[in-house]
Amino acid sequence: MKDVAVRAGVSQSTVSFVLNGQETMRISAETRQRVLHAVDTLGYRPRAAGRPPKATGHRVIGLMLDEVATSPFAAISIEGAQEEAWKHDVLVEVVMTGGDKEYETAVLRKWSADRVEGVIYGSILTRKTEPPDALTKHQAVLLNCYDDGGRWPSVVPAERRGGEVATNALIAAGHKKIAFISGEPWMEASDQRMEGYERALRAAGIPIDPSLIVEGNFLPSGGRSATLSLLDGTTRPDAIFCANDLMAVGCYEALKELGESVGETIAVMGYDDQEIAQHLSPALTTVLLPHREMGQWCADFLVSHAKNEISQHRMECPLILRDSHAIGA
Repeated sequence: MKDVAVRAGVSQSTVSFVLNGQETMRISAETRQRVLHAVDTLGYRPRAAGRPPKATGHRVIGLMLDEVATSPFAAISIEGAQEEAWKHDVLVEVVMTGGDKEYETAVLRKWSADRVEGVIYGSILTRKTEPPDALTKHQAVLLNCYDDGGRWPSVVPAERRGGEVATNALIAAGHKKIAFISGEPWMEASDQRMEGYERALRAAGIPIDPSLIVEGNFLPSGGRSATLSLLDGTTRPDAIFCANDLMAVGCYEALKELGESVGETIAVMGYDDQEIAQHLSPALTTVLLPHREMGQWCADFLVSHAKNEISQHRMECPLILRDSHAIGA
């Protein structure tokens, strides 16, 4: 649906209203036509198209997340799981628990009584987790998290490799003084992205300069203040790798305040591929977090009744090349 929205130049909500026949919404005929044309061009098939309900009811899997509203990535994971499950005529029942173990246990017991086919147990942050014992009653897979004992298969982003891919793209563009703005140090994703950054520099024979590594907070405010600190330092970076796209937004703001031009006097790299990345000027080169693909992987694992042969699957984070990473591009 995101691709249709981008192609038509509208929001995903508009696409949803058009495809669901919401005639009461004040959407112009011209906009509706653009959406339908994008659907035809891309060959997009709405989730329920052409699938009459079965008289015997649908199979069901459960998707349990600790948070949904605090990040766009939860919705992307849910959509990926739903799309993949529906290919097999399987419905996804979603609950948000706030990390309350007692509530999680109650839901898992309900799902046992309902005889759901399996459970996706997910976290909004990539981290080690301790699912309740009731999860052992289900065929289960962990989404964006993992357990210490490896009792369940799990899928997480290949964050170190993503940090390495991003840094290598900056090196390939000719940059040698590459700064890194980290997230909060307690966050596993931030640490691993920095490890990838350092690994790429070492492989290229570029010394790691501690003065070019500054802590941020995964918010625009952190990106702005870290960028101002970097440009006030003794070593001027020719590229800044921000550990997420929101900090890159703050980085852009700071650079413009200082009279710098992203993609002309200094390069910027993001991470996440949030919606805002493509709307910055210049459009932000970044790394895609594969939340949709991870949701799809989990649903496929459950509906295909895969054997637990993989303790942890690390999914690649591809580079999304735009205009901000190479000076004079």
